[in-house]
Amino acid sequence: MSEVRITVNGKPRSVSTGLSIASLLQEMGVNLGHVAVERNDEVVPRKTWPETAIQQDDRIEVVAFMGGGSGDVLSIGGKTFRSRLLVGTGKYRSIEETRKAIEASGAEIVTVALRRVDLAPGTATVLDAIDRKTHTLLPNTAGCYTAEEAIRTCRLARELGMADMVKLEVIGDQKTLFPDGAATLEAAKVLVKEGFVVLPYCLDDPILAKKLEEAGCAAVMPLAAPIGSGLGIRNPYNLRIIMENAKVPIIVDAGVGTASDAAVAMELGCDGVLMNTAIAGAKDPVLMAEAMRDGVIAGRKAFCAGRIPRKLYATASSPLAGLIE
Repeated sequence: MSEVRITVNGKPRSVSTGLSIASLLQEMGVNLGHVAVERNDEVVPRKTWPETAIQQDDRIEVVAFMGGGSGDVLSIGGKTFRSRLLVGTGKYRSIEETRKAIEASGAEIVTVALRRVDLAPGTATVLDAIDRKTHTLLPNTAGCYTAEEAIRTCRLARELGMADMVKLEVIGDQKTLFPDGAATLEAAKVLVKEGFVVLPYCLDDPILAKKLEEAGCAAVMPLAAPIGSGLGIRNPYNLRIIMENAKVPIIVDAGVGTASDAAVAMELGCDGVLMNTAIAGAKDPVLMAEAMRDGVIAGRKAFCAGRIPRKLYATASSPLAGLIE
């Protein structure tokens, strides 16, 4: 296999001829969502990384892309967010309740199902509950059962003037609402090539999660349990395997029921949690939104702090030296 010589951050490196910038970053173990790239003193747009082939004697600079300073932030597709809680907008009793719950959650990313938006003049829509200056809309392909339907929905979102970041969801079964992994991967490949920042919803399958990452997805969102079930984290072991092998953010999506479920997801090391029913279906959605916000924050702090190891027997917390005998 032929190679070309390049310089990466001032150090010489040999890479395969025709290697793309995205592939180079993956080979280096770099989280694509955390960096910006220059080639020969010119910024390379993120969406072109998969198609931009590296040439002989290229000078590549890979720099931290923190967008406003350091800190514990969630970075997706080159954008950073302080909140690691993502929320949906369905199932609320009113537009006003939706607005209050979103505000109480502290979430900065809010999903919307475009097919449900009523654009009739004078009709209140879910968009009226979202402050577009402080929140990022995440168009959702909810209700799509084929790759083609999901792709069309994302293209429609772009046509409506929304950003390129989309939640990809292709359902495979009406009863369980489990996602169709093959169709999701098919749609993801098309959308990534078209410049979308793709966040796919999938089963907690380590193999599929890795394939979605390799297809260029900016994050991967495995379920905790079936959509709307409230069962919490059913398979923490698969989630751990997914996170161990991932170089993009892993966001738990679907199945969370209460704040302790969100905390568990974060304590496992997940980068974020996306939920809708757990908040909207609560007796007091606004109070539950606050609880979910606090649960995500507490779980993240616990993960960063590092818990003590589990032991079969007790270990005294008080010193044994100096006991009165």
